[in-house]
Amino acid sequence: MLKETAAGERRVSATPETVKKFVGLGAAVAVEAGAGATASIADQAYADAGATIGGRGDVLADADIVLGVQGPDPDALPGLKQGAWIVAGLNPFGAGEHGGRARVDRYAALGAEALAMEFMPRITRAQSMDILSSQSNLAGYKAVLDAAAEYGRAFPMMMTAAGTVSAAKVFVMGVGVAGLQAIATARRLGAQVSATDVRAATKEQILSLGAKPIFVESVKGIEGEGTGGYATEMSDEYKAAQAELVSSHIAKQDIVITTALIPGRPAPRLISDAQVASMKPGSVIVDLAVEAGGNVEGAVAGEVVERHGVKIVGHRNVPSRLAADASALFARNLFNFLSAFWDKEAGKPVLDEEIGNAIRLTQGGKVVHERLLA
Repeated sequence: MLKETAAGERRVSATPETVKKFVGLGAAVAVEAGAGATASIADQAYADAGATIGGRGDVLADADIVLGVQGPDPDALPGLKQGAWIVAGLNPFGAGEHGGRARVDRYAALGAEALAMEFMPRITRAQSMDILSSQSNLAGYKAVLDAAAEYGRAFPMMMTAAGTVSAAKVFVMGVGVAGLQAIATARRLGAQVSATDVRAATKEQILSLGAKPIFVESVKGIEGEGTGGYATEMSDEYKAAQAELVSSHIAKQDIVITTALIPGRPAPRLISDAQVASMKPGSVIVDLAVEAGGNVEGAVAGEVVERHGVKIVGHRNVPSRLAADASALFARNLFNFLSAFWDKEAGKPVLDEEIGNAIRLTQGGKVVHERLLA
């Protein structure tokens, strides 16, 4: 395991718990010195679990599998063996220094086999390997806490001798893993919660959490369900109806949390500047999709900005703001993946076609994933 180098990345891809489990499989584990510091894990804890601690060159020497949260810089992999696996979130459709197609090409040039964990198929046997779900769960929770920190009032209704404090009204847009956790967290804090999504099947999930579903009823036959359980792009008719519904609802809300993402495409715009202006002064919007272009007009990645008296929160890498727990879940995802395919005779994992083809970006010096060859 290498130390993460992306700005603001505090998570780690292995913990003492997973190191011990890898050693139990028969693997030799090496950890770069200081790699766990940002997640409050000391080198000695890794050593006690059975890992060897060393510099980057020592860790990479003879490494068959390199674990990461974000994909390591290809230029910072001295001595990487031909055919070595890089197992991490590789962000092949992203931009910037820690993602994008150019970086995938460089992995291919190194002769590495790059495995993008965010491409893990959403099938039953891969649920425990799904980094997007585990990290989104924490992001949804943290989004509510970030909103509460910026919101200058209480969440629950309080009846006191001095009068009644009204419950905060929270509206969650996008009911995936992050959205569901945001609903549950806001409810636990005592807010009055409503939610919406383009997928009709989520209405029952919203109700099960005690929130009010806000759905377009006038446009029939639109389910919004893409492959693998993800949302898909909607028709112009639906978008117009949704915008009208949201405009009337959002003006009454104290807090809005947006979570909508479409894999491989910019995040859909859910809230316009005019809709922001319709909200009450002191309201808060948290845009969890800000790094993918943002659901909210005016959101700025890495900043909390104010428009029309409304705070728009655009924190980057929200799971990393809960580094210890996020690392524990991420590391278990990686262990669950590798251990599920561990071949005792070979002393390493051997992938099957279904999952191997879904996540493998490079092999034999070439880019091989169909989504990158289209």
